[in-house]
Order: sequence, then structure tokens, then C-alpha cells
Amino acid sequence: MNQLKFVGKVYLVGAGPGDPGLITLKGKVLLEQADVVIYDALVSAPILTMINPNAEKINAGKRRGRHSLQQTQTTQLLIEKAKTHAIVVRLKGGDPFVFGRGGEEMEDLMQAGVPVEVIPGVTSGIAAPAYAGIPLTHRNYSSSVTFVTGHEATGKYRPEVNWQAIADGSETIVIYMGVHNLHNIIKELIIAGCSPEKPIALIQWGTRPEQKELIGTLENIVEQIEATGFEAPAIAVIGNVVNFRE
Repeated sequence: MNQLKFVGKVYLVGAGPGDPGLITLKGKVLLEQADVVIYDALVSAPILTMINPNAEKINAGKRRGRHSLQQTQTTQLLIEKAKTHAIVVRLKGGDPFVFGRGGEEMEDLMQAGVPVEVIPGVTSGIAAPAYAGIPLTHRNYSSSVTFVTGHEATGKYRPEVNWQAIADGSETIVIYMGVHNLHNIIKELIIAGCSPEKPIALIQWGTRPEQKELIGTLENIVEQIEATGFEAPAIAVIGNVVNFRE
């Protein structure tokens, strides 16, 4: 691919999980200086108010069954905006490099000759449990944590999503985007050797005022979801550290 000369630069900025106090100072400054901001659906309203009022704002949000822009369209839009604007911000919920497709976007931008800088953000897999009073590690109970996506359906997991290895090797498991597939994930974990009595917490809209938690075990959490109508977006935390919430 021919390398083109661009005036602008794209910043992949992590907005954090929702609480506006959790965005980094560097991320906030870039929002205040941006010429264009292309943002995701899970970026909270208070963070959107930090954007330069003169900036062009574009919603590229993706939610289950509702895509404002396809991924390829988003990347192409970033490339086009970088041709005519100095500061283009791609604002992503959580951290761009933790299940946020930031790596894919960075790769495509670099191949197109667009300068890119990544501004890390606080990921929901860490922040949501903290706001729920659940420590992911504890010297007496958990010395290991695994972060894994639950977005793909069973049978479509890439080879690296090995539930047997996760069940054997991690004392705390944090699952992103797993509510809709939780029944199958739990089935895989129990087959792999996890106790049906192992505690699990679901944290919806973590760090936001509307945050909710649902606490149970691998054996009964799906039944609780059905009874309460609990919905995504939510983080799942599996392990004995869940008991510290009490």
C-alpha cells in the first residue's frame, strides 16, 4: 500500500468504564483539543460533555444487534478525517487494547500511513469489580486473574479461548460481554472442573450511577438472570473473591 502524507494524527483514547472521574488527564486534554471525535456507544454522557464544543462528533457505537457504523467504515472514516484534521480522537469505552478492537484499528491506520498514538483507559474488568467491593486478587485467596471475552458463541471460539485451561489455571475469572452466552460458558467451566457452588458476580453498568449487581453461584446464576431480567452490558467475576463483597 502506498504511504500517504497526512497532516493529522489519530489518538485511540480509552474513556474508561463510565465514571467521568476515571478518564485519564491526557485523554481529557485530547478531548478538549480534538477537531473530530468518533466515539463508541458505551462512552458515558458526562465524558461526551468534555469534548471540544467546536469538534465534529460522530457516533460509531456498536451494541448487540445495533451497529451505527461497521468496523471497516469506522477505520476508513478515521483515515479520511486524518487527511484534513490535526487531532482525530477515536474514543473507546474502557481501554482500547482490552477487547476494544484498538489493535485492529491501529494496524489498519498504520498500514494506511496514518500516525497513531494510544492513550490507555481503565478497563471495566478491573473498575466494575472494584466499585462492587470485589478485589480481583487477595494474598490468601487469589493470586491469578484471567480476562476473557464471552462474546462468541460456543463452537465459534478461537483456539486460544480454552475454558479447560482457564478453569485449571486461574483463581479469578473476569468475563467481558458474556451475559448472553453465560449458560454455555458455565457449562464449559463445570465440565472443565469448576464447582457448581463457585461464586459469581454480574456487574451491570459498572462505575455508573445505575450500577447493579447480581450475586450467585455457577449453578443458580442463569436462573437468577431469567427471574430478574438482568441484561448486558455487564462484567462477570467468577471466584472466591466474590464473597468479599459482603
